[in-house]
Amino acid sequence: MWKKISILLEMIKFKHTVFALPFALTGAFLAGRGVPPISVFLWVILAMVGARTSAMGFNRIVDRRFDAANPRTADRALPAGAVTLVESWAMVVLAAGLFFFACYMLNPMAMLIAPVALALTLGYSLTKRFTWLCHVVLGVALAFSPLGGWVAVAANLEGYPWVLSLGVLFWVAGFDCIYACLDADFDRNAGLYSMPAIFGRRTGFRIAVGFHVLAFGLFTLTGMQTGLNFWYYLGVLLTGLALFYQHLIVNPKDLSRIRQSFFLMNGLIALTLFLATWLALATSP
Repeated sequence: MWKKISILLEMIKFKHTVFALPFALTGAFLAGRGVPPISVFLWVILAMVGARTSAMGFNRIVDRRFDAANPRTADRALPAGAVTLVESWAMVVLAAGLFFFACYMLNPMAMLIAPVALALTLGYSLTKRFTWLCHVVLGVALAFSPLGGWVAVAANLEGYPWVLSLGVLFWVAGFDCIYACLDADFDRNAGLYSMPAIFGRRTGFRIAVGFHVLAFGLFTLTGMQTGLNFWYYLGVLLTGLALFYQHLIVNPKDLSRIRQSFFLMNGLIALTLFLATWLALATSP
């Protein structure tokens, strides 16, 4: 059983929860101007784990035939037969149940926005079938992370820094556009949509640069809107350097280091902005 669970967790890249979770905690810390109550803290974590697990499991299920036909993804658990469709659906349903239960335990407002947030994260998996704006849809889905964290503490949207969600949106859309370059040829031949598949890798990279410049500006505005101090802006500076490094080590003609760019740098960005926010709040008078 434990081996099967480990395969399922690897299938959904459970460790990459680090992309969205820090932003949910950032929203929670901003709403409470510091560390939230431990119960809220734990329910936020469980909600994020549930939502992401459900969404990634659903993605693997609906894309299993494309994954089987794509040499890069043919060894994933579902097309390789390491897990069954029933087991995968069970994980999706249980994780969605965990998400809704955690939202229920937080407050009515969290429960109210929960169906919209989960519908977006699940629905993203289908968007490559009909629009090259799929990267933006993923960005919108993950933009609910800080908003959800805020609602978990404040139980309303009054005073929420919307520029933070917009920053997450363009940050995610940018790195997803870069990552889609790996499958640009396959997607084009399979009739799937992505910016690199439709417009070419070079244009896809240029669009990603634009998205990341916007994200950097919006993260900077977040500090101004929320009255954060020097430590937050230091985190934004490090974020800018990490974004620049992503585009420095990967280009349309050389994708060999794209996984280093995608996983290491983006995990670092999420954690850096969260820790910078926490430190700024902790040192504010």
